[in-house]
Amino acid sequence: MPGMNLTRAEAADRANLINVDGYEVSLDLTRGERVFTSRTTVRFTATEGASTFIDAVTDSVRSINLNGVELDPAQHSDGIRIQLPALAAENVLIIDADALYMNTGEGLHRFVDPVDQEVYLYSQFEVADCRRMFAVFEQPDLKATFQFSVTAPKYWNVVSNAPTPAPVEQGEAATWDFVPTQRISCYITALIAGPYQVVRDSLVSSSGRTVELGVFARASMMQYLDVENIVTVTRQGFEFYEKNFGTPYPFEKYDQLFVPEFNAGAMENAGAVTFLEEYVFRSRPTHAMVERRAITILHELAHMWFGDLVTMKWWNDLWLNESFAEFMSTLAAAQNTEFTSSWTTFNTLEKNWAYRQDQLPSTHPIVAEINDLEDVEVNFDGITYAKGASVLRQLVAFVGQEEFMAGVREYFKKHAWSNTELPDLLTELEAASGRDLSDWGASWLETAGVNTLKAEIASDETGIITGFTINQSAIEEFPTLRKHRLAVGFYSLDEQNKLVRVHREELDVEGASTDVPVLIGMQRPDLVLLNDDDLTYTKIRLDKQSLATATEHLKDFVESLPRTLVWSAAWDAVRDAESPASDYVQLLLNNIGHEVDSSVIMVLLRQLNTALDYYVTPKHSSELSVRAADRLWELAQQADAGSDAQLQFAKAFAHRSRTTEQFDQVSGLLDGSVVLDNLMLDTDLRWSLAIALTAGARMDAAQLDEMLAKDDTAKGKASWHTARAARPSAEAKNEAFTAATSATLSNVQQGAVISGFNISHDQSLLNGFTEPYFGLLVKAWESYSHEMAKQIVLGFYPSSAVSQKTVDLTDEFLSGLGEKHPAMRRLLIECRADVLRALAAQSTDAKA
Repeated sequence: MPGMNLTRAEAADRANLINVDGYEVSLDLTRGERVFTSRTTVRFTATEGASTFIDAVTDSVRSINLNGVELDPAQHSDGIRIQLPALAAENVLIIDADALYMNTGEGLHRFVDPVDQEVYLYSQFEVADCRRMFAVFEQPDLKATFQFSVTAPKYWNVVSNAPTPAPVEQGEAATWDFVPTQRISCYITALIAGPYQVVRDSLVSSSGRTVELGVFARASMMQYLDVENIVTVTRQGFEFYEKNFGTPYPFEKYDQLFVPEFNAGAMENAGAVTFLEEYVFRSRPTHAMVERRAITILHELAHMWFGDLVTMKWWNDLWLNESFAEFMSTLAAAQNTEFTSSWTTFNTLEKNWAYRQDQLPSTHPIVAEINDLEDVEVNFDGITYAKGASVLRQLVAFVGQEEFMAGVREYFKKHAWSNTELPDLLTELEAASGRDLSDWGASWLETAGVNTLKAEIASDETGIITGFTINQSAIEEFPTLRKHRLAVGFYSLDEQNKLVRVHREELDVEGASTDVPVLIGMQRPDLVLLNDDDLTYTKIRLDKQSLATATEHLKDFVESLPRTLVWSAAWDAVRDAESPASDYVQLLLNNIGHEVDSSVIMVLLRQLNTALDYYVTPKHSSELSVRAADRLWELAQQADAGSDAQLQFAKAFAHRSRTTEQFDQVSGLLDGSVVLDNLMLDTDLRWSLAIALTAGARMDAAQLDEMLAKDDTAKGKASWHTARAARPSAEAKNEAFTAATSATLSNVQQGAVISGFNISHDQSLLNGFTEPYFGLLVKAWESYSHEMAKQIVLGFYPSSAVSQKTVDLTDEFLSGLGEKHPAMRRLLIECRADVLRALAAQSTDAKA
């Protein structure tokens, strides 16, 4: 939306002029489905005589009163900002306005449950959307107290950052007057309201104080909420963080709320964390999903200290906020929960995300230059989360975990309730560890790109190592060679033909080559694994002998993490067009049946789809895709009855089905004539099968309507949207394209339609939308909210048309765009890079 941006320079100027004491925000949520009353009183000091502005995205402004003087809304408000002239040293500002409910997952989102027609509201304010709910100086370094007063239907639950007070009833409505919060940043304030149901519990903090816990969901979802698991992980997180951070939980209570149509995984609102409702499992979840929810719970809980208690001064340190929570959540899961293999999951999910992001043209240093809010929006990326967390793990390996935690404890002690910058943390880590981190910070945080490590090994005729060198390389555009603290693992086959670690050497690797004399004289193992235990952030390549062992014995690793490191190295080589995608597909199909880690299976199946759809040469892709589906069906039949693997293979088979015989099996699963032992045909699996059958022209719109009538829920409606858009006809694709680009759907419904649109076994059905796509991009970016516009840009980009023509059309559009809309430009450049990577991979595969 034009005018919604805020620059870092504007924020710095405003922070130099004012200091905010507190807000009193009064909201009336009983005025219908479009707007609500938002009355804000803010007290702040200022440089006398100065002028500034307050952020307020409004439908209308009734009055503006600054220090007793009425300002004309028509002159001072443009619907996004309110100008404040001639400030006093002490100021009281009162703004009475109407604000809009949103259906985009931003601001105050309004959702009507199709099951019971009840209204559910929740706020989502990061990066800068609390201005959609109340007038606010919207930047993280202007901390203040926030006192909310909310009028709503009397039977609702109303939740905010402070404990929920007893409501005062007024007919069919009631008012909840919350006490002021601690001094916090505006983006972590929250309001969740509606007939949510709750299960309550409590725990005793390390300070001896009782902390009340609440777990909330919509009434129609409450039956599926496994509160015991959620509370158990929460307790384990509290125990781990309070011990390691040396600071008791800083807020008065801790509510966790699972809300509909959420755009992200979760949001760290102080004491009132909101979560993606897909974490309420109405159908049988895979262990990967249960683990992902646990990591997300621990991630948001870590933010209560790092991000909420101590907050970044500006969004250039967003990476540290998110990376710290991501690292700590994985560490907590590995050391204090049942999810002891979480570092395996971290490698397969987070590291692969980071490696992809870091090899795009848009890659940037971890400490990115954030000039304005548009920069922030597109920097919620694999660098900010995954590379940053990976680098923090390298930092912990470099300074030691105990020293790292000692520095963190001092950091919280010194900076509680204030704003900081990166040097504030590094200062404490240097003091605790005795390490000079200036060079470390410069090479790891201020440069972009990923290194590649490969071992050069010499041995005599008896297999004794006579030379061992680790070579480090970087691409020309990002030539930095970093210092890596890593481990070298030696793996050999034992009597049971299992690959076991027989030696581990931890050392520093620096520069283009590092000799490792300590390994000279040792027996060369069957496989040498660089970056064993995954301590550093780097791609690895196996030497020839190790690669041969890995190819033959990948399934024989005793431990999951080293096997996953080999999987990652193999996938990297395909993405870098160094090895044929067809070979990787065969390696995957030969070995995935032996995988025991649910998250690894999930990611490998995603990689299988990417390889078949984008990286395998077109002349082989159809035949190989059919063979892959047949193999997935074999794997589903061979998997343990009722296992995670069985469920994942069955869904993957349905998705990849192409032939009449394959669709017959999918149809049989859906109608019950084909049975996999103990595979539960629950609601979500039925929709997965129906979507596959619809894409294969084996189900029609009327049958989908019948399914929706039996599952008329939010999730059912989204699945219905996806299935309808997957119908293999020009009419269906046009209907989907029109619906998703016309701003008539909610954020989740739009995403569901786009997902179905892209399910097509006939590329010609999609080719006709390339020109309309480029034709509407500018209007969509300027007209829709960020989340909705971003879904259009990414979701309809013609990535399935892997050709130079797609690249040329993108270049033509970017040339015409000029310097406008840099955030959209970045998204398109990333999409273009994926097509170029696919073209290179196809070329390599064609030569195999």
